[in-house]
Amino acid sequence: MQKIEIQAEQFFELLKLKDTSMWEIFAQMIDGNEKEIIFLDHENKILFNYILPSHPEKLEEDRAEFSKQFADKLANLN
Repeated sequence: MQKIEIQAEQFFELLKLKDTSMWEIFAQMIDGNEKEIIFLDHENKILFNYILPSHPEKLEEDRAEFSKQFADKLANLN
């Protein structure tokens, strides 16, 4: 499995500047092979990782699950 390391802060700043979502970027990276995307902080410590699936249908399932979990976490903060 290919590993891709991403500097998280720079990645999310670029997404803001380009007005695009990480899911759109991930969709463009799908090529039939799973990839491990590793998000790093400014000290190159792992913040989190994501296994990019080999097909777009699974990516859509992941996006929906992520959105649900994120909404649940926000609701619990209030």
